[in-house]
Amino acid sequence: MTFRRIVIKLSGRAIAGQDEYGFSAEALHHLATEVIAVRDLGIEVAIVVGGGNVFRGTRSESWGIDRVEADNIGMMGTVINSLLLRGKLNALGQDDVRVMTAVPIDAVAEPYIRLRAVHHLEKGALIVLASGNGQPFLTTDYPSVQRAIEIGADALLVAKHGVDGVYDSDPRANPEARRFRQLTYQDVLDSDLRVMDQAAFILARDHSMPIHVFDIEKKGIMAAICAGEHYGTVIDKGVEKATYA
Repeated sequence: MTFRRIVIKLSGRAIAGQDEYGFSAEALHHLATEVIAVRDLGIEVAIVVGGGNVFRGTRSESWGIDRVEADNIGMMGTVINSLLLRGKLNALGQDDVRVMTAVPIDAVAEPYIRLRAVHHLEKGALIVLASGNGQPFLTTDYPSVQRAIEIGADALLVAKHGVDGVYDSDPRANPEARRFRQLTYQDVLDSDLRVMDQAAFILARDHSMPIHVFDIEKKGIMAAICAGEHYGTVIDKGVEKATYA
């Protein structure tokens, strides 16, 4: 086994399934079973859930509202998704699933407290982390790295929807785009590769948090990665830059 404790970053887009917005019962079931497969390996699992399938703060102009207000709405979207995921995990037999949120909503979730989150993980609970870190002008990229560092995770697994790793250019526009097997943090910065928000990525680099980027649509891929198999793209210090053949 490669990891003791991980953070999984799930986008709200993954919960929407084939649509850009909304919810898909089939997609939710797939995500929950993938998380359970990792948990069944004995790995402690925390999940950071996005809210882009509900509302994106970057759409504030099109709605004619303030960006801070829009980001607050987006954070509420992450709570909705977290409760959906908890409900599905419970339905699939996971009894101890804790939703913890940076924005207090005591009736439905616990407040995020770092030591409490670590305690839950050590006691075998799954934790779902909602509302980012409670601050506007951030996607869930930064909070996912921040939480991974805070709780002492061994790696951050970045689950992409329909993208199976990091490429040197957009594979949808360039059929000759090369997919990387592994990269250092500096490789990503030097080539200006869009792995995640730059502030989040620099935070990961500064704290040597390994990042695994993969396509969540592939069944069993998270458990395989956690068992030591190589899929997608690994970003870490001290690795040699390499592409897939």
